[in-house]
Amino acid sequence: MRVSVIGGSTIDEAEAETAAALGRHLARRGHTVVCGGLGGVMEAVCRGAAEADGHTIGILPTDRRADANAFVDEAIATGLGHARNALVVMNGDAVVAVDGGGGTLSELGYAAVYDRPTAGIGTHDAAHVEPVETAEAAVEYVEDAVENSG
Repeated sequence: MRVSVIGGSTIDEAEAETAAALGRHLARRGHTVVCGGLGGVMEAVCRGAAEADGHTIGILPTDRRADANAFVDEAIATGLGHARNALVVMNGDAVVAVDGGGGTLSELGYAAVYDRPTAGIGTHDAAHVEPVETAEAAVEYVEDAVENSG
């Protein structure tokens, strides 16, 4: 399955490790990471996935594929700025949020609109976001939710 990972573009060391652990866990479970392709949570989750031989897709806000972080396997340039946030969510079967500001909040809104199961680690409190403490718990939640949705 594809899992959209969203979160802050400026993060601390603990948040970076959480996102990297999430990427490693998703890759080990055979899932593809979809993200916004830039820095912060996006880079850390891609780095973690790469460490576990996973596959990553970065849906960029810019019009240059070269703007993607070094751990993105497939870069998709959009030139849409924050409007690309809908595409990040739509291209995942589920969503995991780590930290995040206003951009992440918009993506969480799209997750509700497009009915994507969503787990959150230290992110915004929203009715459709299942708060979890660890990367492993986030992956378990979205796997179960997707499996039981159909």
